[in-house]
Amino acid sequence: MIVDGSGNPVDIHAKEIEDAAHTWAGALCECAGHDETYADRFWQRLVSSEGVYSEFVCYMLTQNFECSYNIDGVTIVDIMVWQVDLFKAGMDMGRPERDDPDSLLLAAFNTMLDMEDDPDTFLTAYRQDTGTDYPGKF
Repeated sequence: MIVDGSGNPVDIHAKEIEDAAHTWAGALCECAGHDETYADRFWQRLVSSEGVYSEFVCYMLTQNFECSYNIDGVTIVDIMVWQVDLFKAGMDMGRPERDDPDSLLLAAFNTMLDMEDDPDTFLTAYRQDTGTDYPGKF
């Protein structure tokens, strides 16, 4: 549950919160280099998931993750750590990677939405793709 500075619960579906979240989602997509069509599609997916939407609003309001929502034990922070690990692996292999925070944040929310749609595929990748932290990986 998201709370304000006084410890009172925040209604994440209040119009002003939803409007702010919609604006922030669009700005995040733009900063990550995506167009309005992409932003609209992301927003529709986001509001269709109560759990991911709640995490998104919590981050928007506090710049912290609530981590109250998970898919088979995997939270949004777990996904971000996994993505940073994959980003480093891509760099180790010479691939150009986008390393800006907006892209990583947006990718984490998108991955969690994808994970809801197809948990087996993403959970398998999450558990097997561990970057290049050990000898012999590549």
